[in-house]
Amino acid sequence: MANRFILNETSYHGAGAIKEIAAEAKGRGFKKAFVCSDPDLIKFGVTKKVTDVLDGAGLEYSIYSDIKANPTVENVQHGVIEFKNSGADYIIAIGGGSSMDTAKAIGIIINNPEFGNVVSLEGVADTKNKCVPILAVPTTAGTAAEVTINYVITDAAKNRKMVCVDPHDIPVVAFVDPEMMSTMPKGLTAATGMDALTHAIEGYITKGAWELSDMFHLKAIEIISRSLRGAVDNTPEGRTDMALGQYVAGMGFSNVGLGIVHSMAHPLGALYDTPHGVANAIILPTVMEYNAPATGEKYREIARAMGVKGVDDMTQDEYRKAAIDAVKQLSKDVGIPADLKDIVKPEDIPFLAQSAYDDACRPGNPRDTSVEEITELYKSLL
Repeated sequence: MANRFILNETSYHGAGAIKEIAAEAKGRGFKKAFVCSDPDLIKFGVTKKVTDVLDGAGLEYSIYSDIKANPTVENVQHGVIEFKNSGADYIIAIGGGSSMDTAKAIGIIINNPEFGNVVSLEGVADTKNKCVPILAVPTTAGTAAEVTINYVITDAAKNRKMVCVDPHDIPVVAFVDPEMMSTMPKGLTAATGMDALTHAIEGYITKGAWELSDMFHLKAIEIISRSLRGAVDNTPEGRTDMALGQYVAGMGFSNVGLGIVHSMAHPLGALYDTPHGVANAIILPTVMEYNAPATGEKYREIARAMGVKGVDDMTQDEYRKAAIDAVKQLSKDVGIPADLKDIVKPEDIPFLAQSAYDDACRPGNPRDTSVEEITELYKSLL
Protein backbone atom coordinates (compact mmCIF):
# COMPACT_ATOMS: atom_id res chain seq x y z
CA MET A 1 0.00 0.00 0.00
CA ALA A 2 1.29 3.46 -0.90
CA ASN A 3 1.58 6.15 1.78
CA ARG A 4 0.31 9.56 0.67
CA PHE A 5 1.86 12.81 1.90
CA ILE A 6 0.36 16.26 1.19
CA LEU A 7 1.90 19.61 2.15
CA ASN A 8 1.46 23.27 1.15
CA GLU A 9 2.79 24.38 -2.22
CA THR A 10 4.73 27.14 -0.42
CA SER A 11 5.34 28.32 3.14
CA TYR A 12 7.17 31.29 4.64
CA HIS A 13 8.61 31.21 8.14
CA GLY A 14 10.03 33.83 10.47
CA ALA A 15 9.46 37.39 11.61
CA GLY A 16 8.00 39.52 8.83
CA ALA A 17 6.76 36.56 6.78
CA ILE A 18 3.41 38.28 6.17
CA LYS A 19 5.17 40.86 4.00
CA GLU A 20 5.37 38.15 1.33
CA ILE A 21 1.58 38.01 0.99
CA ALA A 22 1.43 40.78 -1.59
CA ALA A 23 4.01 39.20 -3.87
CA GLU A 24 2.33 35.79 -3.66
CA ALA A 25 -1.11 37.24 -4.40
CA LYS A 26 0.13 39.27 -7.35
CA GLY A 27 2.32 36.45 -8.66
CA ARG A 28 -0.68 34.12 -8.72
CA GLY A 29 -2.83 36.68 -10.49
CA PHE A 30 -5.32 37.10 -7.65
CA LYS A 31 -7.50 40.21 -7.76
CA LYS A 32 -9.55 40.43 -4.57
CA ALA A 33 -9.21 38.69 -1.20
CA PHE A 34 -11.98 37.41 1.04
CA VAL A 35 -10.35 37.92 4.44
CA CYS A 36 -11.64 35.50 7.09
CA SER A 37 -10.76 36.62 10.61
CA ASP A 38 -12.55 36.45 13.94
CA PRO A 39 -13.95 39.54 15.70
CA ASP A 40 -11.35 39.64 18.49
CA LEU A 41 -8.43 39.68 16.05
CA ILE A 42 -10.07 42.57 14.24
CA LYS A 43 -10.81 44.38 17.51
CA PHE A 44 -7.23 44.13 18.75
CA GLY A 45 -5.62 45.14 15.46
CA VAL A 46 -4.06 41.79 14.59
CA THR A 47 -5.96 41.44 11.32
CA LYS A 48 -4.90 44.97 10.39
CA LYS A 49 -1.27 43.85 10.19
CA VAL A 50 -2.25 41.82 7.13
CA THR A 51 -4.71 44.27 5.61
CA ASP A 52 -1.99 46.96 5.89
CA VAL A 53 0.15 44.78 3.62
CA LEU A 54 -2.74 44.52 1.16
CA ASP A 55 -3.41 48.27 1.33
CA GLY A 56 0.24 49.02 0.73
CA ALA A 57 0.23 46.85 -2.37
CA GLY A 58 -3.05 48.25 -3.69
CA LEU A 59 -4.80 44.88 -3.37
CA GLU A 60 -8.56 44.77 -2.86
CA TYR A 61 -10.25 42.81 -0.12
CA SER A 62 -13.43 42.39 1.91
CA ILE A 63 -13.55 41.12 5.50
CA TYR A 64 -15.71 38.32 6.86
CA SER A 65 -15.81 37.99 10.65
CA ASP A 66 -18.94 36.00 11.52
CA ILE A 67 -16.73 33.31 13.02
CA LYS A 68 -17.11 31.74 16.47
CA ALA A 69 -14.32 30.16 18.49
CA ASN A 70 -15.84 26.80 17.60
CA PRO A 71 -17.16 27.70 14.11
CA THR A 72 -20.65 26.52 13.28
CA VAL A 73 -22.56 25.33 10.25
CA GLU A 74 -24.27 28.72 10.23
CA ASN A 75 -20.92 30.57 10.17
CA VAL A 76 -20.00 28.61 7.05
CA GLN A 77 -23.35 29.09 5.35
CA HIS A 78 -23.22 32.84 5.93
CA GLY A 79 -19.63 32.92 4.70
CA VAL A 80 -20.56 31.18 1.45
CA ILE A 81 -23.20 33.85 0.76
CA GLU A 82 -20.80 36.66 1.63
CA PHE A 83 -18.04 35.21 -0.56
CA LYS A 84 -20.38 35.04 -3.54
CA ASN A 85 -21.41 38.66 -2.98
CA SER A 86 -17.84 39.90 -2.51
CA GLY A 87 -16.43 39.32 -6.00
CA ALA A 88 -13.33 37.76 -4.41
CA ASP A 89 -11.24 35.11 -6.14
CA TYR A 90 -9.12 33.92 -3.19
CA ILE A 91 -9.25 33.72 0.60
CA ILE A 92 -6.85 34.98 3.24
CA ALA A 93 -7.48 33.15 6.53
CA ILE A 94 -6.10 34.98 9.55
CA GLY A 95 -6.35 33.41 12.97
CA GLY A 96 -6.30 30.07 14.72
CA GLY A 97 -8.23 26.98 13.77
CA SER A 98 -11.56 28.78 13.88
CA SER A 99 -10.83 31.21 11.05
CA MET A 100 -8.96 28.66 8.97
CA ASP A 101 -11.55 25.93 9.39
CA THR A 102 -14.30 28.34 8.39
CA ALA A 103 -12.28 29.44 5.36
CA LYS A 104 -11.66 25.85 4.28
CA ALA A 105 -15.33 24.94 4.45
CA ILE A 106 -16.35 28.07 2.55
CA GLY A 107 -13.69 27.48 -0.10
CA ILE A 108 -14.71 23.85 -0.58
CA ILE A 109 -18.41 24.64 -0.96
CA ILE A 110 -17.80 27.51 -3.41
CA ASN A 111 -15.95 25.18 -5.80
CA ASN A 112 -18.04 22.09 -4.97
CA PRO A 113 -21.59 23.47 -4.70
CA GLU A 114 -23.10 20.00 -4.50
CA PHE A 115 -21.79 20.02 -0.90
CA GLY A 116 -23.77 23.14 -0.03
CA ASN A 117 -25.30 21.25 2.88
CA VAL A 118 -22.39 21.74 5.29
CA VAL A 119 -23.03 18.54 7.23
CA SER A 120 -22.39 16.57 4.03
CA LEU A 121 -18.69 17.48 4.41
CA GLU A 122 -18.22 15.40 7.55
CA GLY A 123 -15.65 12.63 7.34
CA VAL A 124 -13.92 12.14 3.99
CA ALA A 125 -16.10 14.00 1.50
CA ASP A 126 -15.79 13.00 -2.15
CA THR A 127 -15.21 16.49 -3.49
CA LYS A 128 -13.97 16.83 -7.06
CA ASN A 129 -12.41 20.30 -7.12
CA LYS A 130 -9.77 22.11 -5.12
CA CYS A 131 -11.20 24.77 -2.84
CA VAL A 132 -10.87 28.48 -3.51
CA PRO A 133 -7.12 29.24 -3.08
CA ILE A 134 -6.33 30.01 0.56
CA LEU A 135 -3.41 32.02 1.91
CA ALA A 136 -3.17 31.10 5.59
CA VAL A 137 -1.78 33.31 8.36
CA PRO A 138 -1.81 31.59 11.78
CA THR A 139 -2.07 33.77 14.88
CA THR A 140 -1.81 30.88 17.34
CA ALA A 141 0.92 28.28 17.68
CA GLY A 142 -1.17 25.16 17.93
CA THR A 143 -3.71 24.05 15.36
CA ALA A 144 -1.38 23.96 12.34
CA ALA A 145 -4.53 24.36 10.23
CA GLU A 146 -2.39 26.25 7.72
CA VAL A 147 -0.72 22.98 6.68
CA THR A 148 -3.40 20.36 7.24
CA ILE A 149 -6.10 18.75 5.14
CA ASN A 150 -8.50 18.75 8.09
CA TYR A 151 -11.07 21.14 9.48
CA VAL A 152 -13.67 20.97 12.24
CA ILE A 153 -17.14 22.54 12.14
CA THR A 154 -19.68 22.45 14.99
CA ASP A 155 -23.18 21.20 14.31
CA ALA A 156 -24.82 23.24 17.07
CA ALA A 157 -28.19 21.59 16.50
CA LYS A 158 -26.73 18.25 17.60
CA ASN A 159 -24.06 19.54 20.05
CA ARG A 160 -21.30 17.82 18.13
CA LYS A 161 -18.18 18.62 16.15
CA MET A 162 -17.80 17.35 12.61
CA VAL A 163 -14.25 16.39 11.63
CA CYS A 164 -13.80 16.92 7.89
CA VAL A 165 -10.86 15.49 5.94
CA ASP A 166 -10.27 16.65 2.38
CA PRO A 167 -7.01 16.93 0.40
CA HIS A 168 -8.69 19.68 -1.63
CA ASP A 169 -8.82 22.10 1.32
CA ILE A 170 -5.14 22.58 2.13
CA PRO A 171 -4.00 26.24 1.89
CA VAL A 172 -1.75 26.90 -1.08
CA VAL A 173 0.54 29.21 0.89
CA ALA A 174 1.22 29.49 4.63
CA PHE A 175 2.80 32.55 6.25
CA VAL A 176 4.04 31.41 9.68
CA ASP A 177 5.05 34.70 11.28
CA PRO A 178 5.77 34.64 15.05
CA GLU A 179 5.09 38.37 15.20
CA MET A 180 1.45 37.57 14.42
CA MET A 181 1.39 35.45 17.59
CA SER A 182 3.03 37.89 20.02
CA THR A 183 -0.26 39.29 21.33
CA MET A 184 -1.63 35.89 22.41
CA PRO A 185 -2.36 35.90 26.16
CA LYS A 186 -0.60 33.34 28.34
CA GLY A 187 -3.63 31.07 28.69
CA LEU A 188 -4.21 30.85 24.97
CA THR A 189 -0.50 30.34 24.30
CA ALA A 190 -0.43 27.46 26.77
CA ALA A 191 -3.61 25.84 25.44
CA THR A 192 -2.66 26.05 21.77
CA GLY A 193 0.86 24.89 22.55
CA MET A 194 -0.42 21.80 24.32
CA ASP A 195 -2.72 21.20 21.36
CA ALA A 196 0.38 21.16 19.17
CA LEU A 197 2.13 18.72 21.52
CA THR A 198 -0.95 16.49 21.41
CA HIS A 199 -0.85 16.56 17.61
CA ALA A 200 2.79 15.49 17.66
CA ILE A 201 2.38 12.71 20.23
CA GLU A 202 -0.87 11.32 18.82
CA GLY A 203 0.47 11.53 15.28
CA TYR A 204 3.61 9.66 16.35
CA ILE A 205 1.72 6.72 17.87
CA THR A 206 -1.33 6.57 15.58
CA LYS A 207 -1.98 3.43 13.56
CA GLY A 208 -1.14 5.26 10.33
CA ALA A 209 2.29 6.46 11.47
CA TRP A 210 5.36 5.58 9.39
CA GLU A 211 8.97 6.72 9.08
CA LEU A 212 8.34 9.97 7.20
CA SER A 213 5.62 11.12 9.62
CA ASP A 214 7.71 9.96 12.60
CA MET A 215 10.47 12.29 11.52
CA PHE A 216 8.16 15.31 11.70
CA HIS A 217 6.49 14.28 14.95
CA LEU A 218 9.64 13.59 16.93
CA LYS A 219 11.17 16.88 15.85
CA ALA A 220 7.94 18.67 16.74
CA ILE A 221 7.90 17.11 20.23
CA GLU A 222 11.48 18.26 20.73
CA ILE A 223 10.85 21.84 19.59
CA ILE A 224 7.58 22.25 21.50
CA SER A 225 8.98 20.77 24.71
CA ARG A 226 11.90 23.18 24.76
CA SER A 227 10.00 26.29 23.67
CA LEU A 228 6.45 26.29 25.07
CA ARG A 229 7.42 27.63 28.49
CA GLY A 230 9.29 30.48 26.80
CA ALA A 231 6.38 31.20 24.48
CA VAL A 232 4.05 31.45 27.48
CA ASP A 233 6.49 33.98 28.94
CA ASN A 234 6.39 35.75 25.55
CA THR A 235 10.10 35.47 24.79
CA PRO A 236 11.00 36.04 21.11
CA GLU A 237 12.84 32.72 21.00
CA GLY A 238 9.91 30.84 22.50
CA ARG A 239 7.44 32.41 20.07
CA THR A 240 9.64 31.69 17.05
CA ASP A 241 10.30 28.08 17.99
CA MET A 242 6.65 27.36 18.86
CA ALA A 243 5.53 28.80 15.52
CA LEU A 244 7.82 26.29 13.83
CA GLY A 245 7.12 23.36 16.17
CA GLN A 246 3.37 23.46 15.75
CA TYR A 247 3.75 23.69 11.96
CA VAL A 248 6.09 20.69 11.85
CA ALA A 249 3.56 18.69 13.91
CA GLY A 250 0.88 19.64 11.41
CA MET A 251 2.98 18.42 8.50
CA GLY A 252 2.90 14.99 10.12
CA PHE A 253 -0.51 14.43 11.68
CA SER A 254 -2.41 15.86 8.71
CA ASN A 255 -1.18 12.87 6.74
CA VAL A 256 -1.53 10.04 9.27
CA GLY A 257 -4.34 10.99 11.63
CA LEU A 258 -4.74 11.26 15.40
CA GLY A 259 -6.46 9.29 18.16
CA ILE A 260 -8.87 9.36 21.07
CA VAL A 261 -7.37 12.35 22.84
CA HIS A 262 -8.84 14.41 20.03
CA SER A 263 -12.00 12.36 19.76
CA MET A 264 -12.62 12.89 23.50
CA ALA A 265 -11.75 16.59 23.31
CA HIS A 266 -14.08 17.41 20.40
CA PRO A 267 -17.35 16.75 22.28
CA LEU A 268 -16.17 18.98 25.15
CA GLY A 269 -15.82 21.86 22.71
CA ALA A 270 -19.20 21.18 21.16
CA LEU A 271 -21.13 20.76 24.43
CA TYR A 272 -19.32 23.14 26.80
CA ASP A 273 -17.35 25.37 24.41
CA THR A 274 -14.18 24.18 26.16
CA PRO A 275 -11.02 25.52 24.47
CA HIS A 276 -9.74 22.68 22.33
CA GLY A 277 -6.14 22.91 23.55
CA VAL A 278 -7.19 22.85 27.20
CA ALA A 279 -9.31 19.74 26.62
CA ASN A 280 -6.47 17.99 24.81
CA ALA A 281 -3.91 18.88 27.48
CA ILE A 282 -6.06 17.55 30.32
CA ILE A 283 -6.91 14.32 28.51
CA LEU A 284 -3.47 13.57 26.98
CA PRO A 285 -1.60 12.01 29.96
CA THR A 286 -4.54 9.75 30.88
CA VAL A 287 -4.92 8.50 27.31
CA MET A 288 -1.14 8.03 27.03
CA GLU A 289 -1.35 5.70 30.03
CA TYR A 290 -4.25 3.86 28.41
CA ASN A 291 -2.48 3.56 25.04
CA ALA A 292 0.94 2.58 26.39
CA PRO A 293 0.56 -1.20 25.86
CA ALA A 294 -0.03 -0.60 22.13
CA THR A 295 2.97 1.68 21.50
CA GLY A 296 6.00 -0.60 21.49
CA GLU A 297 9.16 1.40 22.17
CA LYS A 298 7.78 4.75 21.01
CA TYR A 299 7.40 6.27 24.49
CA ARG A 300 11.15 5.98 24.94
CA GLU A 301 11.64 8.27 21.95
CA ILE A 302 8.92 10.65 23.21
CA ALA A 303 10.71 10.86 26.55
CA ARG A 304 14.04 11.44 24.80
CA ALA A 305 12.55 14.19 22.60
CA MET A 306 11.12 15.86 25.70
CA GLY A 307 14.58 16.04 27.26
CA VAL A 308 14.41 13.12 29.68
CA LYS A 309 17.91 11.84 30.48
CA GLY A 310 19.03 8.21 30.66
CA VAL A 311 16.13 6.70 28.74
CA ASP A 312 18.33 3.98 27.24
CA ASP A 313 18.99 2.62 30.73
CA MET A 314 15.28 2.49 31.63
CA THR A 315 12.94 -0.46 31.49
CA GLN A 316 9.90 -0.22 29.24
CA ASP A 317 7.67 0.63 32.20
CA GLU A 318 10.13 3.28 33.36
CA TYR A 319 10.44 5.11 30.05
CA ARG A 320 6.71 4.99 29.45
CA LYS A 321 6.14 6.56 32.87
CA ALA A 322 8.91 9.10 32.17
CA ALA A 323 7.24 10.20 28.92
CA ILE A 324 3.85 10.61 30.61
CA ASP A 325 5.39 12.45 33.57
CA ALA A 326 7.20 14.85 31.22
CA VAL A 327 3.88 15.71 29.54
CA LYS A 328 2.21 16.22 32.93
CA GLN A 329 5.03 18.50 34.09
CA LEU A 330 4.96 20.65 30.97
CA SER A 331 1.19 20.97 31.22
CA LYS A 332 1.46 21.95 34.89
CA ASP A 333 4.26 24.45 34.20
CA VAL A 334 2.13 26.34 31.66
CA GLY A 335 -0.94 26.43 33.89
CA ILE A 336 -3.27 23.80 32.42
CA PRO A 337 -5.86 22.31 34.86
CA ALA A 338 -5.18 18.75 35.95
CA ASP A 339 -8.68 17.31 35.48
CA LEU A 340 -12.13 17.81 33.98
CA LYS A 341 -14.10 18.20 37.20
CA ASP A 342 -14.84 21.89 36.54
CA ILE A 343 -15.85 21.18 32.93
CA VAL A 344 -17.75 17.91 32.62
CA LYS A 345 -21.15 17.15 34.16
CA PRO A 346 -21.27 13.45 35.15
CA GLU A 347 -24.73 13.04 33.63
CA ASP A 348 -23.31 14.05 30.22
CA ILE A 349 -20.67 11.30 30.13
CA PRO A 350 -22.77 8.77 28.16
CA PHE A 351 -23.35 11.36 25.42
CA LEU A 352 -19.69 12.42 25.46
CA ALA A 353 -18.44 8.84 25.25
CA GLN A 354 -20.68 7.94 22.34
CA SER A 355 -19.70 11.16 20.53
CA ALA A 356 -16.02 10.42 21.09
CA TYR A 357 -16.41 6.88 19.79
CA ASP A 358 -18.20 8.16 16.67
CA ASP A 359 -15.54 10.83 16.07
CA ALA A 360 -13.38 10.56 12.93
CA CYS A 361 -10.16 10.60 14.97
CA ARG A 362 -11.01 7.48 17.01
CA PRO A 363 -10.10 4.80 14.41
CA GLY A 364 -6.51 6.03 14.31
CA ASN A 365 -5.93 5.36 18.00
CA PRO A 366 -3.15 2.77 18.47
CA ARG A 367 -5.27 0.79 20.93
CA ASP A 368 -8.71 -0.38 19.87
CA THR A 369 -11.33 0.98 22.22
CA SER A 370 -15.06 0.96 23.00
CA VAL A 371 -17.76 3.31 24.26
CA GLU A 372 -17.48 1.62 27.66
CA GLU A 373 -13.72 2.15 27.91
CA ILE A 374 -14.00 5.78 26.80
CA THR A 375 -16.71 6.23 29.46
CA GLU A 376 -14.26 5.03 32.11
CA LEU A 377 -11.55 7.36 30.80
CA TYR A 378 -13.87 10.36 31.16
CA LYS A 379 -14.86 9.25 34.67
CA SER A 380 -11.21 8.91 35.69
CA LEU A 381 -10.65 12.54 34.73
CA LEU A 382 -13.31 13.95 37.05
